[in-house]
Amino acid sequence: MAEQTPTNRRVTVDEAADILGISPGAVRNRISRSTLRSTREDGRVYVLLPADSPRDTRRDTTDLQSANNALISEMRGRIESLERQQELLERQLEQANERDRENRRLLAAALERIPPQLVAPERPPEATKTDAETEESPAPVQREPWWRRWFGG
Repeated sequence: MAEQTPTNRRVTVDEAADILGISPGAVRNRISRSTLRSTREDGRVYVLLPADSPRDTRRDTTDLQSANNALISEMRGRIESLERQQELLERQLEQANERDRENRRLLAAALERIPPQLVAPERPPEATKTDAETEESPAPVQREPWWRRWFGG
């Protein structure tokens, strides 16, 4: 562990967070990744910052405000762009739904014009016999093929 030297100054984690403009958790993460030097004394962690780092914890609020305003205006522009895209997609979806409705209507009208003789019968002709006729008719005789009758077999 490094000691406080004229080139380093020792501050607490909270003070380092204020100086660096980050959260105390971010300071602890940097300590664990060894990107910030630290020392531990009596169970307390001290961060060793360069002596030339600014002691003033106040940041230039005008720069921050202008950066925030730029980000906010960029996000608003993106939101407006996404809203325009959403409106366009909704219009396209409505047009596609309208086309589908028109196609279904045209198909239904075309199906109504099909002549009845082209429509398939509901039951095949042999199914029109009554059950009594079917039971009384003898089973068809199975004949041997002509070549077996001729040649034997």
